[in-house]
Amino acid sequence: MQYMVSVVDDKTNSATPDEMTAINAFNDRVKAEGHWVFAGGLNSPATATVIDNRGGDALFTDGPFVETKEYLAGFWVFEAPDLDVALKLAAEGSKACNRRVEVRPFL
Repeated sequence: MQYMVSVVDDKTNSATPDEMTAINAFNDRVKAEGHWVFAGGLNSPATATVIDNRGGDALFTDGPFVETKEYLAGFWVFEAPDLDVALKLAAEGSKACNRRVEVRPFL
């Protein structure tokens, strides 16, 4: 099963050099163990475009969908046999990036 681990932050590209070293080491280990699907960092919500095409014409709006102090700053997608393994990986990822994370299984 695949799990998305969302990294929660209030800044973009805020990892220190030591945090980046820890994140890279964690990523390398997760890849070697076969859990890696993909991962990425995201630009700030100010760069977002919200699109609503539920009506007759698509409406494009600059900026984030919601106003909040913290936001999705990056993510991992892991392959794990069960939630317990995904939670263990997420806890290790949280430690490596020094940020709170949220784990959600894919449907």
